[in-house]
Amino acid sequence: MASGRPSTPPQQPVSSNSSVPPPSSLTPEQVKRIEINRLKAKALRDQREAEARQSNDAATQRSGRSNLAAGQKRAYSAIATSNVPATLRDGRCKDPAKNGGFRPLDDIQPARNFTKYVEYDFSKMTDTKGGFLTAEDDPHNKALHAPNAEEKPAHMTLKEWERHQLLRSLRDRKEGPFEPGLSVLKREENKVCRECGSLEIDWKWDEIFGCAICNGCKEKIPEKYSLLTKTEAREDYLLTDPELKDEELLPHLQRPNPHKSTWNNMMLFLRYQVEDYAFGKKWGSAEALDEEFNRREKDKKKRKEDKFKSKLRELKKKTRVDAYRRSRKAGGGGGEFGDEIGRGGKHTHTWGRAVESAEGIEVKTCVECGMEVEELGF
Repeated sequence: MASGRPSTPPQQPVSSNSSVPPPSSLTPEQVKRIEINRLKAKALRDQREAEARQSNDAATQRSGRSNLAAGQKRAYSAIATSNVPATLRDGRCKDPAKNGGFRPLDDIQPARNFTKYVEYDFSKMTDTKGGFLTAEDDPHNKALHAPNAEEKPAHMTLKEWERHQLLRSLRDRKEGPFEPGLSVLKREENKVCRECGSLEIDWKWDEIFGCAICNGCKEKIPEKYSLLTKTEAREDYLLTDPELKDEELLPHLQRPNPHKSTWNNMMLFLRYQVEDYAFGKKWGSAEALDEEFNRREKDKKKRKEDKFKSKLRELKKKTRVDAYRRSRKAGGGGGEFGDEIGRGGKHTHTWGRAVESAEGIEVKTCVECGMEVEELGF
């Protein structure tokens, strides 16, 4: 069916024998000339950009500012480590003037106040749930890694450890192979027991207390050579802690606490040395020590009585107030404060003579109600 709409005519085939080129095609000479011009323009643009970058870098080093426009990238040479300016302040830079090399973190020296600072990696540590670090996680703690003398070392067998403990015990007591030798040629220089003259003295006591005594005499004469604890010396002889801690004044022997191993060691004193100091230097005699002991006991008893009386007075006052409040609630005829309880009318105090109390204050007491008031005379 024919229609009135115009149609596009079919394209005419181009004859292969035609020698006339199409109007839009270029000859090889023209294409070659265009490519040469393009390469020349690109080379010229690169040369101008290089000159601009060099001038920009020189101006930046002189003034410290960049002349690049907003959005324009810096060249790689401007940020490369091979061309680092001398004014660059970078903690990683080892020597900015020499090729800008980077140094490792181990070469960074800490500040003077942080020389003992230890940095821990918490991601590799064990959470003990107790607020402390284990020995494996805290290698810088000398207390955790200090050798414990009470524990058997790993390189020792059980027999070697027992022998080591025995030798250490003998060394401390100065017995066996560690006992000081006796000279046959110089008998006058040998130390003997101060009681029986025996050569078998306790060298440990001689070293600590300066007392040459044998074990037999220690057991025979306990009233002189028995040991006193720190509590006994303080309570029985009224000595103070500074006096007991002074080793030049009163030497003492330390022993593990028998009540609990984690408590402090016991301080043991020689009885006759404590008595010589207490009776001879501090109190003068045993009678003076007894008097001081009785005086302190009386003062202690008086303080207890005063404390009891003070509490009793407070209790009486509280009882009176409670009785008054109960009578008011029950309607037992009580009136205002100061009225006589159980009777009509206002109570009038009848004061007795002023009596001087133990504190030196004059006190008057009401004859009827027992109320006390203090008077100060000027």
